[in-house]
Amino acid sequence: MKIGVLGSGLMGKEAVRDLVLSPGVTNVGLADIDIERAKQVCNQLNSKKLKAYQVNAGNREELAAFIRQFDVVINALFYSFNEIVAKTAIEVGVSAVDLGGHIGHMTDKVLQMADDAKTAQVTLIPDLGVAPGMINILSGYGASKLDQVKSIKLYVGGIPVKPDPPIEYNHVFSMEGVFDHYTDPSLIIRKGVKQEIPSLTEIEPIYFERFGPLEAFHTSGGTSTLSLSFPDIETLEYKTIRYPGHAEKFKLLVDLNLTKLDYEVEVNGQMIRPRDVFLKVLDPIVELGEKDDAVLLRVIVSGDKDGAEAAYAYEMTTYKDRKTNITAMARATANTISIVAQMIGDGTITKKGVYPPEQIVPGQKYIEALMKRGVNIIETETIVEKKSVKVK
Repeated sequence: MKIGVLGSGLMGKEAVRDLVLSPGVTNVGLADIDIERAKQVCNQLNSKKLKAYQVNAGNREELAAFIRQFDVVINALFYSFNEIVAKTAIEVGVSAVDLGGHIGHMTDKVLQMADDAKTAQVTLIPDLGVAPGMINILSGYGASKLDQVKSIKLYVGGIPVKPDPPIEYNHVFSMEGVFDHYTDPSLIIRKGVKQEIPSLTEIEPIYFERFGPLEAFHTSGGTSTLSLSFPDIETLEYKTIRYPGHAEKFKLLVDLNLTKLDYEVEVNGQMIRPRDVFLKVLDPIVELGEKDDAVLLRVIVSGDKDGAEAAYAYEMTTYKDRKTNITAMARATANTISIVAQMIGDGTITKKGVYPPEQIVPGQKYIEALMKRGVNIIETETIVEKKSVKVK
């Protein structure tokens, strides 16, 4: 199969790395507005399957010319490009996947193209990172084993293996994105009611093997499309995992308007955004550099099965690959989007239209594909028989 990748940033590069190592992939195209950057990645990976292209993704004609050469296209660009890439893929009749983007309702805009995609006989799957992405696939897989789904609880964190003060965090994706997740309200479902609550709240302790005590708290964007896929669910919550004390420290910074997007103050006659200054101040403090990171994940799906209460839990701890220097977050994210793109290309996924990951990606095959890449997800099943009550 032939697969094109838009964007030669970290996630694009690592998706390409996985593609060229996959036996079923014959040709890989890597597109970037900066051809030299794409060529540099191609030179590093040194594969005969791989070719660099210069493409301005904001130009529909250039984008179409690139996409139509492939069976499937991976969009690893900034989320603001998701709509134009999806529309163009539909126009030229090629399936596409992206890393998601709930800010500005970008994923919603892609989902609204379902009829056009079905007519064009293509498959579009947005939100294929870790959260959203991996957690959606595992939620859908757990739900498929139940007769009725009542609760989905999600916990994910990308954290340094050895934390440093003052905030015990090093970023593994854009700090701008982290600010948005901490500042925007979190969508949850509680007692069957969809509602928004402040992020960085309802802190709870959480434990993973090889780590000391950690904390988990609400952040925005994590529940993704799950509230649409499971509208009758009683409980849906997503929490981010960090080292203890992190949420309290950042809550103060959020309350001081240091992370607010459209907020300015006057300083010496000039209007400045505190957020811009704060980002610059944080940069050297949160840079991961050569440090090891880990991605921790726990998905708990519970409900009814064969007259009993049942729960399926999925847990993952993934570390940085020291041989290739690939971060844990890049491994988990790039592997996910590459695996699903290949599932479309090889016919494992056949449905046409636009689908969130939990509705279309086969969970067992996904877990098996990750295992081949050294990313292990452990499934635990718990069945609790309901007590029968006899009435005389």
